[in-house]
Amino acid sequence: MRCPFCGNIDTQVKDSRPAEDHVAIRRRRFCPACGGRFTTYERVQLRDLVVVKSNGRREPFDRTKLERSIRIAMQKRPIEPERIDQMISGIVRRLESLGDTDVPSKTIGEIVMETLARIDTVAYVRFASVYKNFQAADDFDKFVSELRPPTPGE
Repeated sequence: MRCPFCGNIDTQVKDSRPAEDHVAIRRRRFCPACGGRFTTYERVQLRDLVVVKSNGRREPFDRTKLERSIRIAMQKRPIEPERIDQMISGIVRRLESLGDTDVPSKTIGEIVMETLARIDTVAYVRFASVYKNFQAADDFDKFVSELRPPTPGE
């Protein structure tokens, strides 16, 4: 593993332990050239996924991009970081198990929305506001009104 500080390719693993509920391995590494310490995570990857955008463009699936968007939606919410990691791993496993290496971006968005809706309503609305490209307050109002159960007499 290349050192992120000096670029040395001869780094040493100092400690390994399970992470993310045993779906990843966390490794603490040391670079003998510069003395830098850093952490890496090793995960099983069943297949190389390709995201097919709505305009037809294709790009390699990027777990960190998915993670970043979910963490932004979950920012300042009372959800433990481990729970978020488990959720992201579950989404990736679900995408990998779809059976096809080409995954439409719409499918990814729908799976994330479905998962967030079960975990945290505020994060769900935050993610939806970007995913569905809300332009005005009325868009939020309409979306949130669909979440509320109908009151008796309606």
